[in-house]
Amino acid sequence: METCNLRLSRPLILLAAALFAAGVGTGTVTYLHRSPVREQHLAGTAAWGQQAAVAALAVLTLAIAYWRSRRSGRRIWLLRPLGRPAASRVARLTRDALGARDRGPRPAALGRAVLALTLAALFGYGFWRAGFQVTNGLDPNATANAWGGPTYAGALACHYLDLVVIMAALAWLLDRVLPGRTPAARGAGPVPAESAR
Repeated sequence: METCNLRLSRPLILLAAALFAAGVGTGTVTYLHRSPVREQHLAGTAAWGQQAAVAALAVLTLAIAYWRSRRSGRRIWLLRPLGRPAASRVARLTRDALGARDRGPRPAALGRAVLALTLAALFGYGFWRAGFQVTNGLDPNATANAWGGPTYAGALACHYLDLVVIMAALAWLLDRVLPGRTPAARGAGPVPAESAR
């Protein structure tokens, strides 16, 4: 069974924290320049029905993933994209894309690197957007007709639910794009301790 110790990558954690902080800062600036004219809440814009469907699908997907992980002996880690194995896979893809001095860049690896960079940028945007919502959402106009609005708590909950679902899908795609998926990630059994570093 895969060990339950997920070793996080300090550079990736710091990058995620910096993106979140940048979002909080950007949201603060936006909040400070908010319009003094209050928007009126329009009936039906809260979209609680749609959000309930997203929440139900998210719970169902998580339950299936948990059930599959119990059968295969693997653990589900929502922070896996910020782990050391992910950081080493990114480094390997970078080396493959740039190529050795005698070989030069490899087109297939370069294409994979561009796709991975696009997915990683979208994943990073999620951290920025999460921070932005914390402070920008204090503006009543930002939540008046938002999904989950008109309250701050409702809009924040809906935004975070959407972000978790989108970022989980991006993490799943990144796992398939980055080279060197571990045997455990493919369902082939445990990873030796030395290979998980």
